[in-house]
Amino acid sequence: MKQLTIENISKSFGTTPVLKNVSLTIHAGEVHALLGTNGAGKSTLMKIVCGDYERDSGSISLNGQPLSIRNPSDAKKAGIGIVVQEVDTALFPALSVSENIWADSLNDSPFKLYSSNKERKKTKQLLETLGIPLDPTKLASECTLSEKQLILIARAMAHDVHYLILDEPTAPLSIEETKLLFDLIHKLKRKGVGIIYISHRMPEIEKISDRFTILRDGNVHLTAETKAISTDEIIANMVGSAIGKKKNRNRIGTNHTLFRAEDVYVPETRKTINLLLNQGEIIGIAGLVGAGKSETALALFGASKPQKGKIHLHNRTYRFRSPGDAIKAGVCLIPEERRQTGILLDFSLTENLTLPSLRRHSKKGLLNRKKEESYASSQINQLGIKAASAQEPIHYLSGGNQQKASIGKWLYEDQNVFLFDEPTKGIDVKAKAEVLELIKLLADEGKGILYFSSEIDELLEISDKILVMYDGEITATLTGDDMNHASIMQAATGGKAIEINS
Repeated sequence: MKQLTIENISKSFGTTPVLKNVSLTIHAGEVHALLGTNGAGKSTLMKIVCGDYERDSGSISLNGQPLSIRNPSDAKKAGIGIVVQEVDTALFPALSVSENIWADSLNDSPFKLYSSNKERKKTKQLLETLGIPLDPTKLASECTLSEKQLILIARAMAHDVHYLILDEPTAPLSIEETKLLFDLIHKLKRKGVGIIYISHRMPEIEKISDRFTILRDGNVHLTAETKAISTDEIIANMVGSAIGKKKNRNRIGTNHTLFRAEDVYVPETRKTINLLLNQGEIIGIAGLVGAGKSETALALFGASKPQKGKIHLHNRTYRFRSPGDAIKAGVCLIPEERRQTGILLDFSLTENLTLPSLRRHSKKGLLNRKKEESYASSQINQLGIKAASAQEPIHYLSGGNQQKASIGKWLYEDQNVFLFDEPTKGIDVKAKAEVLELIKLLADEGKGILYFSSEIDELLEISDKILVMYDGEITATLTGDDMNHASIMQAATGGKAIEINS
């Protein structure tokens, strides 16, 4: 049988072991889910398979033949491709869709004459074959997150890929785009391509995968056929214990108005937003991909210039000219793309946690390092961030710990309104539960929370009230028993019924 075999792979960073004799086999024509909490070693293992990291020991073979993978080029020549989660890091923003798809070919043959017309025709044919509705001439910088994801999928499929790694591939995709992706995966399976599928969305794992492997603390904990074990059992094996049943938020908010947006214009959607947030209240902002949630969050944060409309906060009226104005007023944003705009990857954990509050740790322009480090240590302990040290570069941390730091940097008393944009994107079930509990604690302290998300279960669990967005507008306000899947989906689709599980 044709297969990719990973045998006894070990990897340490310094004195910290990340992978410990990991072995697994991916069969041709199967979808093999790679599961585990953040920090379990999934990303490190895939980076070794793709040539980004060198293994300390172990071997990789294809159909019984050893592979020497020392860099990404070696992996591509062996027919191993990857579609990364952070799509912006893998694309050239100034190049077109077509140029991005064939960039690897240009790199392999730098002296080859490039024919833009020929490449565009090839791209058009490829996209039509895949059923991807993209203009080959469109610049990557002008594409949405979901379109960028589709570009990467098309790039991988344009080459002779035998094994394809998909890292959280549906995170930026709408329901329709997710269906398209699953159709593409089925096509690849029929061609004999093996898929390594990394996701924290258990319904997807149940639907799309044939087998799964769970990594825990750098070890292979379990490999089994997906149909042979329940979702609850999979989660229990991932985290080491069963996670209790989610409890919907049950509290009575105050009637004291904390934050009010009056006719705030969102340039990207060309719509205006009006909403009112009480002290200690969590308002969920629901909507599908492309509904305008992120654009609205940025506008409320003063990132749309110039801001049209007014923000009323603590009985004062503002017109934010920049995010700096919003922060000074007590409004902060935890953005969707944490690695791009939420944290500074090359800076330490301490530097990330103290960045917005440096003035509090300085005197006459001089930074008090001891004061800064003491504050960072208290935040690390409070948030339960797992890191080798407070000085560790944040890019070494798992996604869940990075997200905690992205939130933790705002946890000083001056901030009263928190805008969370897809805060659980790309983090595991345990980290999600911890982030949601943190947000509930903020509300209990009297902070106001606007929670922008396409994850309906999370919205129902955490929200006191849900506003639903469609095409840039708030189309429904749901409270009490009206907060349910059916009502949210009806409003989020403009009244159109969509079968989620088909």
